[in-house]
Amino acid sequence: MPGKTRKTPLKDADRDYLALGLEGSANKLGAGIMKHSKDGAAIVLSNIRHTYITPPGEGFQPRDTALHHREWALKVINDCLTKAGVSMHEIDCICFTKGPGMGAPLQSVALIARTLSLLFSKPLVGVNHCVGHIEMGREITGAQNPVVLYVSGGNTQVIAYSRQCYRIFGETLDIAVGNCLDRFARIINLSNDPSPGYNIEQEAKKGNRLLSLPYATKGMDISLSGILSAAEAYTLDKRFRAQGATGDEDMITPQDLCFSLQETVFAMLVEITERAMAHIGSKEVLIVGGVGSNERLQQMMGVMAQERQARVFATDERFCIDNGIMIAQAGLLSYRMGYETPLAKTTCTQRFRTDEVHVAWRA
Repeated sequence: MPGKTRKTPLKDADRDYLALGLEGSANKLGAGIMKHSKDGAAIVLSNIRHTYITPPGEGFQPRDTALHHREWALKVINDCLTKAGVSMHEIDCICFTKGPGMGAPLQSVALIARTLSLLFSKPLVGVNHCVGHIEMGREITGAQNPVVLYVSGGNTQVIAYSRQCYRIFGETLDIAVGNCLDRFARIINLSNDPSPGYNIEQEAKKGNRLLSLPYATKGMDISLSGILSAAEAYTLDKRFRAQGATGDEDMITPQDLCFSLQETVFAMLVEITERAMAHIGSKEVLIVGGVGSNERLQQMMGVMAQERQARVFATDERFCIDNGIMIAQAGLLSYRMGYETPLAKTTCTQRFRTDEVHVAWRA
């Protein structure tokens, strides 16, 4: 009810709580220390991340990504503890990504979490990756009850909270928006450093021609495989010039394709987000996930929100891109509600739906 504050089931902290969060569902290995103080504040003590970067034109394979995580785990976790100024003995719980994500990388990080749990006698908390993004976004931005647009390499969902569940209003029917952008970056041979999506964003700023691409919204859902195929078809057109030669008005450049792909895909995302806002009467939008750090997406969402007298909440790459601190935040909320994951159930699942999680800490 507007104007009425509802009590949360989460009790006030009677002391300071510390959680170590471990994330490794894709090509980012992250570790973070989150502190919930007894005065009610959530404090980021450290947030360390290392990315597995492949050569231009190549994606990252599960086996190689898992090997990267195992090789870098000790350094990333040690750096995380050092920056936070705490030891493993002071940690209350170890939180890890249970899913969704790539199987081998998930298993590598879960194994690391189990090892630390046994070595230091600390409880484990398995965390849904998507819920981690949402809770970190809510904490950083202060958004109260927003419609959430979750856009990343593996997920594209429009989400709203209801009755202790993050309910999915719409999603991709095939590939995720981040996967669509990453795959197109490989087609035009863009660098994977720092990320293909970021490099597409920079190239799109140089584009000045909007090319026709399929616009596939289907109710509250979207389809992205067709638009990727259509964008790739332009690269085989005789008008396409990979080096961006000048003097030909009919020429198609990689920059034009990046611009057109972004504009079309982001317009689809804004449309289905606006529908969800209208359905539940929300005046807040929270954008989370790696693609959420794209400034053009934030700008387009801002235009829509302004027309509806609403607000857009988003974070920068520290918290949008996969990180350990978001796993620590969501895990610590669960832990304070009395939830722990028994060692025998610390398995991972590549398909762990956002709406399968009992969000016990919210009213």
